[in-house]
Amino acid sequence: MSLYRPSRGDRPLRVVQWGTGTIGMRSLRAVLEHPRMTLLGVRVHTAGKAGRDAGELCGTGTSGVTTTESLEEILGLGADCVLYMPRSSDTHDLCALLSSGINVVTTAGDFHHPGSLDPGVRGRVEHACEVGGASIHATGSSPGFITEAVPLVVASVQRRLDCLSIHEYADLSQRSSPELLFGLMGFGRKPSASFGADRLAHLTSSFGPSLRLVADALGLPLDSIEADGQLAVAQHTTQIAAGVLRAGTVAAQRTTLSGRRNGRTLLEFNATWYCTGDLEPAWELRPTGWHLAVDGDTPLDIDMRFPVPLDRLADVSPGYTAHRAVNAVPAVCAAAPGIRTTADLPHFTAALAD
Repeated sequence: MSLYRPSRGDRPLRVVQWGTGTIGMRSLRAVLEHPRMTLLGVRVHTAGKAGRDAGELCGTGTSGVTTTESLEEILGLGADCVLYMPRSSDTHDLCALLSSGINVVTTAGDFHHPGSLDPGVRGRVEHACEVGGASIHATGSSPGFITEAVPLVVASVQRRLDCLSIHEYADLSQRSSPELLFGLMGFGRKPSASFGADRLAHLTSSFGPSLRLVADALGLPLDSIEADGQLAVAQHTTQIAAGVLRAGTVAAQRTTLSGRRNGRTLLEFNATWYCTGDLEPAWELRPTGWHLAVDGDTPLDIDMRFPVPLDRLADVSPGYTAHRAVNAVPAVCAAAPGIRTTADLPHFTAALAD
């Protein structure tokens, strides 16, 4: 069966934005400014955002599109695609969209690798895709761009792959969000004897499917994924944007996911997030961005840095996730029904406004 459907011609794609958090708001703005898309509707989840003009909500000016909390209103718009960006996925809502014939691009992260899905959820979603003749695709910056699209491109020059490692670095010293750093992420606390099992499980479920997807696409499916975590503490008390980081408290976290095949690591994802470089033990740190190392018959060493001042990064970084999703919409609308992965879709690029 072909994975692609006939083109819809030159008419603009009719798009709905679902969710208007940090990523959703950037996505909404991108759709409104897109030369080949028309915004049909916006699904919001709080009464304070309902009934407002979408353009005024995201700061682009009056758009003539009014936001709604109603799923039924969204289903009745005749959209080609929904950019689905809530805090967490709702299988009922997704199946309603798909079974009505609306394609979905999501940054929620649940659908990077169909084989990693709960069988019950996968069955319901695939049935909805079949009924509606629609497709769903999960993407973003990480996971997505750096864990799937880039590795598949660099692997295209290999004939033997010994190991491909992805390293993600985030300098959080200028992130003015104490709730995120000190509350959710656990910086500034006394280190425990072991890395949190819940955190390892969360990161494994978030990034493990991408490793499995890449391995499957290369014809080298993984036997297992192993997770490990490390902590480093601040050597001295220091002031960061989120507050005071005391000496001896957690100042850096590193998580490593190892995709194992035939007794060795084939694919690896490392996330290193830090609030200061003054660490005990000392770690080798890079600026915010990504580093890929490819060991094979065509070795590569690639640095991808975010050339943005740290105090502006929070304003810029949502685009790395939101824009990848927006740019995927035409390819997903052209895909045959089903859960479509990065390996299924053709290489796509951006249609930019002049």
